[in-house]
Amino acid sequence: MADSFVDDAYDDDDTDDDLHSLPDNDSHEDDRDHDDGNALEEDGADDLPMFRQNCSVLTEADVRQRLTDTIAEVSSVLSLSKIEAGILLLHYNWSVSNVFDAWFADEKLAREKAGLFVKPLLEFPDHGGSILCGICFEYYPCDGLKSTRCGHPYCNDCWSSYIKTAIADGPQSLLLKCPHPSCRAAVGEDMVGLFASEQENSKYSGYFVMSYIESNKMIKWCPGPGCGNAVDFVAGSGSFDVSCLCSHSFCWNCTQEAHRPVDCETVTKWMLKNSSESENVNYILAFTKPCPKCKRPIEKNMGCSHMTCRAPCYFEFCWLCLKDWKNHGVCNRFRGSPEEEKREKAKKYMMKYAHYFERWATNKKSMKKAADDLQNVQSEHIEIVRRIQEKSAAEISFITEAWQQIIECRRVLAWTYAYGFYLPNECQAKQNLFEYLQGQAESGLERLHDCAEKELLPFLKLMRSTMEFIEFRKKLTLLTSVTKNYFDNLVTALQNGLSDVNSECSSSVPKKRKLIGTAAAAAAVTRDPGFYMNINENSAMEPWACAYCSFENEGSSAFCIMCGRGSWTCDVCTFANSRASTTCAMCSEALEP
Repeated sequence: MADSFVDDAYDDDDTDDDLHSLPDNDSHEDDRDHDDGNALEEDGADDLPMFRQNCSVLTEADVRQRLTDTIAEVSSVLSLSKIEAGILLLHYNWSVSNVFDAWFADEKLAREKAGLFVKPLLEFPDHGGSILCGICFEYYPCDGLKSTRCGHPYCNDCWSSYIKTAIADGPQSLLLKCPHPSCRAAVGEDMVGLFASEQENSKYSGYFVMSYIESNKMIKWCPGPGCGNAVDFVAGSGSFDVSCLCSHSFCWNCTQEAHRPVDCETVTKWMLKNSSESENVNYILAFTKPCPKCKRPIEKNMGCSHMTCRAPCYFEFCWLCLKDWKNHGVCNRFRGSPEEEKREKAKKYMMKYAHYFERWATNKKSMKKAADDLQNVQSEHIEIVRRIQEKSAAEISFITEAWQQIIECRRVLAWTYAYGFYLPNECQAKQNLFEYLQGQAESGLERLHDCAEKELLPFLKLMRSTMEFIEFRKKLTLLTSVTKNYFDNLVTALQNGLSDVNSECSSSVPKKRKLIGTAAAAAAVTRDPGFYMNINENSAMEPWACAYCSFENEGSSAFCIMCGRGSWTCDVCTFANSRASTTCAMCSEALEP
């Protein structure tokens, strides 16, 4: 006899130049030279699993240079000082076109809005007498007061306090106005530079950079921990996933971590679900039962069905039927219960969630471990292999490319489990297609990851023969390419909403077979039913490319020697058949052109 509360149950048995002239950091990656004579090299860098084709990463120095160039452009065109040009741009959210439009439409109005006065509102007296400070109401000599473009004089101490307080309050100090209550004259960085400390000037300078980034709709800060870079997005590039120089990848649209092929709405729901207390409620519904007397939830953790509630209730009941144990006889007869059905539904839901969450979390963890391994490869292993095996950087670049592919594939695979959790159960055809594509991609990734982790180790210890290195390189390069193709197919299918199956998700299956790759091309040319019967005779010696992994096989191979699949897939059972087969080996459905 055992019982336990979820919480308390027991077991019965137991400045200007300073601002705009910082040196640029070199944000360009070193170009790598590729061996043109090596047939195993990729055609270009576009195949690498990096997102920077759709964005450019800006360091703080790059942003400051852009900011300086923008100010210089406005200053040159409008014949203004750089400080005045900066004030105008701040007022018009760093839009050069808006500044020009407003200026040429009505220069006087544009100046008034930005607080740039042509003439001071108040002239300093020419005599050397004392002048009253409008804040502290003390008299000071002329050289002890300062004013902005409006001419309102204030003492140095009051200016210093006013500017330092504004900087401490935050970025609104960029639009600081004259202390006079009715004056709209702008306080520029020339005045700030006079009275702010070095630390405060640095903070004020940072506000300028922040204002420039946040006013530009196509530039965002990288949300990576401790990263100070910004990412300039290229509109119309298709993918919202971008990657920063700090190796953090994120979605441009929602700034969550990169999550293709899952949409932002699904990611938001999934992350909210993972942190929500609702799962605790679901657990209670699925794995506990309420005490029939006091209704507190009880979890059964041992074998006996005789349960005793905790103090002060002490009610004894049967775990199975929830009846009073004193009057309990047998409870083996089936009687439908809405509460029991609700509990079973919650239990199935929790089991489904646990299945997808575990695999999502595991792949996320594997992705982080692969990222750490990539750093070790780049910082240590590459140099060791170059030294021991006497190879050039171009000859071993395939190792880095394999690890980059692994990281990207782990990320994609993790988010496919979030996709799968929200896939409607009513559409079994889509569910089958999704699980098939996901399974193929996952098995390919595991082969690649295993090869990259284990088969590199011998080359880090002893000098190996050239042939051994070539074979390892060939295998790892091909696995990288195969895995990339698997995941490209998976991502494309999910982004298209698994549209390869009929939208009604009915039980009927189209009889027409889909031919893939070389078989499809041959069918389109011949349209001859006998062509498939004689495929072995006509092309026995001709190499053929696998439609799934693109590996070029010998003509005598009925299945791809790299991925083990054939050249056409049955639309009824999805079995991968030999290219020589005219009927599915699994369900006997005939292949139709």
